[in-house]
Amino acid sequence: MAEATTAGAGGMTRREFLYYIWGASLALFTAEFTGLMVWFMLPRFREGEFGGRIPVVASSLPEVNDEPLNVPEGRFWLVNLDSTNPQGQERMYQAEDEAEPIIGVAAIYKVCTHLGCIYNWTPTNNRFECPCHGSKYRLDGRRIESPAPRTLDRFKIYALDADDNVVAESPQDEETGFYLPLVLPPETVRFSVDTGDKKEGPKPQLLCEFTGNCP
Repeated sequence: MAEATTAGAGGMTRREFLYYIWGASLALFTAEFTGLMVWFMLPRFREGEFGGRIPVVASSLPEVNDEPLNVPEGRFWLVNLDSTNPQGQERMYQAEDEAEPIIGVAAIYKVCTHLGCIYNWTPTNNRFECPCHGSKYRLDGRRIESPAPRTLDRFKIYALDADDNVVAESPQDEETGFYLPLVLPPETVRFSVDTGDKKEGPKPQLLCEFTGNCP
């Protein structure tokens, strides 16, 4: 008599069927376990926490070319730029190699691009200055003096209306991907700055070289 586990021609034995069920169950368990591990290990940030999105009300935005707004919980400076506006041009001016006006809002990371020191805004000199090695930056974060190797890094900004709908977001430079200043739509009531989305600054010519006063 044939064994109970033997199937007919072209069929599947009971033992083979159980092996398939066991293999499928093991694969499903492995996939679920891997998914849970990935979910557990990925960083999760709440709104208002560095690494996530930091809310800023539009009413706190500085005046055009005024001193930057310090947002310590987000580790960035918020600046309101307009290189065509005579107001505050000692802080924000257009250089010879800048073909287009610089207009809009930017969120600038508070870490120097040289060796990672925390730089400060110096009102008496109308610029950002790093106390560690003397790097200096314009209001928009462009290098004035080295040893900084590049412009200050920036975070992505979302402009939101009264219903928290995104009405605009930071544009990007086509070549470098660097976040450009965001021109705000009139319906903007607050910003959401994504501190988990940072772009490194480009490496333009030092601004001090245009005036011949580099140290």
